[in-house]
Amino acid sequence: MARESRPEEQAMLVAAGLVDVAVEALGAAVGGLRGLLGRADKRDLATDVQHDLAARGRLALDRYATLPPAHLELLAQQVKDRRAGDR
Repeated sequence: MARESRPEEQAMLVAAGLVDVAVEALGAAVGGLRGLLGRADKRDLATDVQHDLAARGRLALDRYATLPPAHLELLAQQVKDRRAGDR
């Protein structure tokens, strides 16, 4: 059973865990990159990677950069639509 900890300590532990995961993922990526660098079609591979990263970046921006509509605006629109349907 985990012991109780202060919020600051808990935040530090979570941050350390995230760093550990990132370092492990980076190590795996470096290992994979070494294998890819031995390929003969490096230029084509680099182009493919660039396109893939741009697509991922576009998806990430679409996911996080667009704000959802305001809650009250949604409710007002629903009321407006209902009232228009009653006429």
